[in-house]
Amino acid sequence: MQLWEIIKRTFEFNPNLDQEGFVLKETPDEKAELNQHPTDNQSAGEDKSTGRRSGIKKPVRAAERQKQHRAGKEEEKGADSGKGGRLRKQIRSVRRHQDDQGKQQAADKAQLQKKDNNEEKESDKSRKRFKKPLRVAEIQNQQDREQVSPYLENNKKRLEEIYGLPQNKDFIIREFTIAVAPPVRAFVLFMEGLSDKTAINTYVLQPMMLFSNFHEDVEGYLLDHIQKRVLIGNQVTVHDRFEQIVAGVNYGSTAVFIEGCDKALLVETKGWEHRSVDRPVNEQVIRGAQEAFGETLRTNTALVRKLLRTSELTTEMLKIGNTTHLDVAIMYIRTVANKQLVQEVKRRIESLKVDGVIDSGILEQLIEERPWNIAPQVTATERPDRVAYALLRGKVAIFLDSNPYVLVVPSTMFDQLHTQEDYYLRPLYGSFLRLVRTLAFYISFLLPGFYLAIVLFHKEMIPTELLLAISGARERVPFPSFVEVIIMEISFELIREAGLRVPGAMGNTIGIVGALILGQAAVQANIVSPILVIIVAVTGLASFAVPNYSLQFGLRITRFAYIALGTILGFVGIVFGLFIQMHMMASLKSFGVPYLSPMAPTTGTTGDVLFRKPVFDWERRPDFLNTQKDQLQENIAQGWVRESNKKGDKHH
Repeated sequence: MQLWEIIKRTFEFNPNLDQEGFVLKETPDEKAELNQHPTDNQSAGEDKSTGRRSGIKKPVRAAERQKQHRAGKEEEKGADSGKGGRLRKQIRSVRRHQDDQGKQQAADKAQLQKKDNNEEKESDKSRKRFKKPLRVAEIQNQQDREQVSPYLENNKKRLEEIYGLPQNKDFIIREFTIAVAPPVRAFVLFMEGLSDKTAINTYVLQPMMLFSNFHEDVEGYLLDHIQKRVLIGNQVTVHDRFEQIVAGVNYGSTAVFIEGCDKALLVETKGWEHRSVDRPVNEQVIRGAQEAFGETLRTNTALVRKLLRTSELTTEMLKIGNTTHLDVAIMYIRTVANKQLVQEVKRRIESLKVDGVIDSGILEQLIEERPWNIAPQVTATERPDRVAYALLRGKVAIFLDSNPYVLVVPSTMFDQLHTQEDYYLRPLYGSFLRLVRTLAFYISFLLPGFYLAIVLFHKEMIPTELLLAISGARERVPFPSFVEVIIMEISFELIREAGLRVPGAMGNTIGIVGALILGQAAVQANIVSPILVIIVAVTGLASFAVPNYSLQFGLRITRFAYIALGTILGFVGIVFGLFIQMHMMASLKSFGVPYLSPMAPTTGTTGDVLFRKPVFDWERRPDFLNTQKDQLQENIAQGWVRESNKKGDKHH
């Protein structure tokens, strides 16, 4: 029975002899038989010419090799014991091989399981780098609203909230399809009126809708492909925040949003209407450049760079106004201007917390130290040549977008009285003009008060004949001298303001006719005396001779104060007023520079205060500016003079 069970188990078991790694030890008789009759497998798997096997078998482990060796020895010993013994030995060998094979499979399975676990861990680490795409319904709750979304509909919805679309008709959203394979949806956003529609059609829509399929393959990401190989604009930037995109669109650029891209492209398409470069209106000169600043910031900076063609000229851009977001440009010569001055200008502008600054006059009041002082502390000019010369001397210019006036800091009282024409004329001519303006400066605020002080308190200072003439002219005037002066000054201010506000040539007509007719009628009606009409007219002309408009206003207000002081205290009041005024100006500073420099305090002068030196003596920059380079030009700027001197020395 035991033999029958063994035979039965043998016939029930069907081993896979083709399994890799299975080796069955042959007996000597079987080896001889195999040598006489080779099997098909042996002939197919072995090359007779080379003796090499065509296939590569899995190497047998050392433990298997020892077991097979022991099994082979037992088979050789029992080869003569009969057919049944050999069968039993074969069965035991097969069982041992099965056990070894099972162990090997378990070991291989454990190794594969360990490898799979390691791969899963690595895949989990790699998955952590990439976020799972959000659904459209979840994007608003899980993503920053100020971040550009990869979903086109969410970007469009966010822009509609920002600009109040579709009620707001200034902003246009144009949807289209980019001609790539496969097609991709996109849309552009621009402001009508500030953007150039021709540039949008030519440089933005046409390349993406028609020419983007010229390249069969998209290189890299779609956004980079559109930026580098499709759009042909000269300025294309990538932004991922709505704050940056909105700022660009509000300034005339066009924003491009693409489906599947979490960033947007901002294309330069500015094209608003603007005034061309025109002649100066309030700073006219006979000899000099006839160009004036306009309302375009880049045009204004280009006018200055046209005069100062150096790489050292630096322009820094700042933003001002929480609502307006206007650009402010700070221009200076990098190797000349005082670094502390530049930092102070930037600090004051960056520290402003206002909703908007519309005009440079508002910016001037926000950055000057004492806005309640009667004297202006910043020079405002519309002439590019004046700004260029100020930069050469070491000052800083402030440009405000959409404004034709440029601010120059620091500013002194003498800068307010100078014009650019003083430098273009010969030194004697320029010095004479400055003397005339200085005289007009004092006449414009002192003459009416001086007249009242003499008439009311110091009649002995007037010659007898003139005193009799004044008394005879005032004999039929019913008003005191103070009331008479006030009436004429107020009338003159009304005529001046009316002439400015009435448009066109009518304003000049009102100014001339009003002064002549009202003055003549007032004299004939015995309301004012003829001598007072002359004094008021001369005072008004003197105020017009002051070149700075802000300084004119200060002198007009100061004039009424001196009229009151002259009426109350005479010359004592006028002297007291001068003392107070000089004290206020001496204590005033403009960005750290004393207002009366270089006279008070006394510093090294360049000969450019009251009188003007010849141009070949402009050797130094102003000492009170503390510039990085003190020398403006060579000691002997005229090279031909130096050569002539050398030739003269040789002859001697």
